[in-house]
Amino acid sequence: MAPRRARAVEAGVDLRDHLIGAAARLIARRGTGGLTVREIAREAEVATGVLYNHFADKEELLALGLHGHVRAAEADLPPLPADDEELGRALLAYTRRALDLHLVIVPAFANLAPEVLERFTALGNPAAGGQGLRDQLAAFLRRRQETGDVAAGAPVEAAATMIIGACHEVTLRAPAVVPEGFADDLVTIVLGGIQVR
Repeated sequence: MAPRRARAVEAGVDLRDHLIGAAARLIARRGTGGLTVREIAREAEVATGVLYNHFADKEELLALGLHGHVRAAEADLPPLPADDEELGRALLAYTRRALDLHLVIVPAFANLAPEVLERFTALGNPAAGGQGLRDQLAAFLRRRQETGDVAAGAPVEAAATMIIGACHEVTLRAPAVVPEGFADDLVTIVLGGIQVR
């Protein structure tokens, strides 16, 4: 008996994209730790061997699936603030975005094999010109330095790392619960160090 064809093939969807989507759905539900090719094939409704026709190895598929999961999570978030947004509100928007994003994606990175992480990182973020949220925030702060809203000598790279790193750290806990007022307090601390006085 021949294996069932994936519904995606019948609907005219590219099979490789369908397989990546199946991996992304599984990763969103249960993370990457212990995820098998057989489980991904079952989710995609294809024979296990089909995956090896489209990917060099399991790690490539997991990296692409994780990438798809992160991009889907980003797509569900509100847009980044405009460059002319009041600085405190803009930083709060970036901070809340980082918290919301990390709450969704951090569990997917638990028990992630180093070679999968390396391949995932190499994929970058094409929707943001290859930049992650920390780089986007640092670029925003540099633009605000040029307009005079951020002090000329302020360490904007460190400020961006501090915000994104703090959001990452607070969401690593199990269960991940963001303390009341965390985003506001973090923005207040950062503004105290970089805003023009």
